[in-house]
Amino acid sequence: MLKIHHVKGTRGFRPIWFCEERGLPYEIEVIDFSPEFRSKAEWRALSPTGKVPVMTDGHLTMFESGAMVDYLVERYGGGNLVPEPGTADSALCRQWCWFGESTFARPVGETSNHHRIAPERGTVPFVLEDGWARMRLCLDTLEGALADADYLVANTFGIADIMTGYTLALASHRGMVSDDHPNCRAYVARLSERPAYQAARAAG
Repeated sequence: MLKIHHVKGTRGFRPIWFCEERGLPYEIEVIDFSPEFRSKAEWRALSPTGKVPVMTDGHLTMFESGAMVDYLVERYGGGNLVPEPGTADSALCRQWCWFGESTFARPVGETSNHHRIAPERGTVPFVLEDGWARMRLCLDTLEGALADADYLVANTFGIADIMTGYTLALASHRGMVSDDHPNCRAYVARLSERPAYQAARAAG
């Protein structure tokens, strides 16, 4: 059975959400996210960077949530939640998956982390200004993409929505998505109404 080593609110939500959408059996192992645990050799043997998630499937052990979703699609997807390979929609699916983790998640994380450590070290205005500017650009991009569509690729729910939807939902939860981006807010609400999303939230 699939086992996902996870901490609530982190990127392990992506493979968990995928499993719920496909009805795949899986097990969650909640780990101690303290620096002490994450520096232990046993954990580093699974996650060399010390981060979550980690997923195991038989003899396979892997990190990086996007790679996990890719693996689950290929191994257990049955052609669902992705466009037909080799099509323009398939290319766009990859585009939005990468956007959600590389382009969008970075300013969300950097801005959040900067606020988190600010009480101890003080804020650096340029860092916050740059982070918010890049995040607004990402929100504007999504706002346009969702102007006439419920979902990111071919107006059909798929892994692009799992990858980017997680990041947007995280930004929304942290108060980063305002009324200036109504399509983004409606998209988060739409995703959160999916039974699989709700089951994933309840699971971890």
